[in-house]
Amino acid sequence: MLTHLDEQGQARMVDVTDKAVTARQAVAEARVRMRPETLALIQSGGHPKGDVFAVARIAGIQAAKRTHELIPLCHPLLLSSVQVELVPLGVDQVQIRARCRLAGQTGVEMEALTAASIAALTLYDMCKAADRGMVLEQVRLLEKDGGQSGHWQAAR
Repeated sequence: MLTHLDEQGQARMVDVTDKAVTARQAVAEARVRMRPETLALIQSGGHPKGDVFAVARIAGIQAAKRTHELIPLCHPLLLSSVQVELVPLGVDQVQIRARCRLAGQTGVEMEALTAASIAALTLYDMCKAADRGMVLEQVRLLEKDGGQSGHWQAAR
């Protein structure tokens, strides 16, 4: 069932008034593939724009907090925690993981996905002068917990 559609098929914001407040969390990831020289530049701290990972982390956190402004019909949420980690994988890839948590009436999957996506876009933006061929890929939900549907985890 598509919960963002009413009986007539019209878009609507889901009414969560009667839902219980529960602890909820979601983890999402994105990956950015790049030339080995680009990742080496980031890791060496020699990038002219500064600490690429720190800027991408902050961008991801800010994006999670503003998801309701970016995606129609999302509820504004009082997030209690947003964590964004950027980890090099091999010589040519960065894995971005975003974890969002709150005590609330609706889930935080969209916030985690938005955080991972915007962190990846920020990494691209900061490094595009050195490597326009970077590939943003594998944006996906890894895990969610809480609420009526309980725990869900993606197949590895």
